[in-house]
Amino acid sequence: MKKLLNLVLGVVGCATLYLLLWPVPVSPVAWDAPTAPGYQGPHAVNDRLSGLKMINLHGEVGPEHIQFGRDSKLYTTVASGNILRMEADGSAQQVFANTGGRVLGFDFDAEGNLIAADAFKGLLSIAPDAKVTVLTDTVNGDPIRYADAVVVAQNGKMYFSDASTRFAPKDWGGTFEASLLDIVEQSSTGRILEYDPATKATRLVATGLSFANGVALSQDEQSLFVNETGKYRVWKIAVSAHQLDVRTLDTHTQGTTQARVLLDNLPGYPDNLMRGLDGKIWLGFAKPRNATIDNLSAMPWLRSLTLRLPRVLWPIPKAYGHVIAFTEDGKVVADLQDPSGSYPETTAITETKDRLYVQSLHAHGLGWLPK
Repeated sequence: MKKLLNLVLGVVGCATLYLLLWPVPVSPVAWDAPTAPGYQGPHAVNDRLSGLKMINLHGEVGPEHIQFGRDSKLYTTVASGNILRMEADGSAQQVFANTGGRVLGFDFDAEGNLIAADAFKGLLSIAPDAKVTVLTDTVNGDPIRYADAVVVAQNGKMYFSDASTRFAPKDWGGTFEASLLDIVEQSSTGRILEYDPATKATRLVATGLSFANGVALSQDEQSLFVNETGKYRVWKIAVSAHQLDVRTLDTHTQGTTQARVLLDNLPGYPDNLMRGLDGKIWLGFAKPRNATIDNLSAMPWLRSLTLRLPRVLWPIPKAYGHVIAFTEDGKVVADLQDPSGSYPETTAITETKDRLYVQSLHAHGLGWLPK
């Protein structure tokens, strides 16, 4: 009995030392998560996103970004690194290009080049003949580690997010794993960059964002809308801002003329932003809020301990389909939900006159709804 007791105490002791001392890749920072608003008001529970029609992607997974090119073809990026091209109904599917990385967001420039934010490679230009050119992969000598979303202005300048300067997907097992580490840590190293093809210069617009994600331009192209995924909010940042650290702003007084929080304390993790019709902007939530995660916001050592647990015990939020549309002054004008989460990680909407295409990080097909 004494030997058994010693064995049990030894096992418990080793487990305790492991949970307290085993090294983890994050150095969590305490922050004050706001009380989750729940699904009420403009976000009252509904099933308007249920029953999606599906376009078969023939084994490809994760249509993270969807957009129509100047050739009227539908383009989407998938987890394999392929960029797919097809007709609006999903027919005539083909692989347009493969960057050897993972393109998350993209846009088209005036010449019809596909401008891609590749999480592994940086900011790329892919010509109509599929030739890939690296536009930029550093800023001020610092590597761009997690290019995420990009939008091209009419003057040719390209604005894109570098989601994290701490965790590069190529070093940490992929985009989802790197994003999880960054959001657990909350060191807020995400940034917004500008690339000017005329001068080939890359400029730091703003930094201090907890996982800088989706980016969209205002109609007058004087402002950027930026999703700060890790803190459940959307910023409006002047394109003229230069090396602005948003952590220095008092968000309770709505920031400054250079930057302010437009949508705060959202019910989920905001992901992509897409301009829709009639002036609205579509936003998707990759996951809903999780009470355990919010409760651990002020306890960084417990967040470290969580990463030492088997992954099955991590407080990963449940699947829940959710997209919204808002106006440039921050008014929510559409809210579509699928509480079943049957179409996972709904990252945004691509809107045409007759369809809503639903972007997703991990779906095995391309979902859409008739308007």
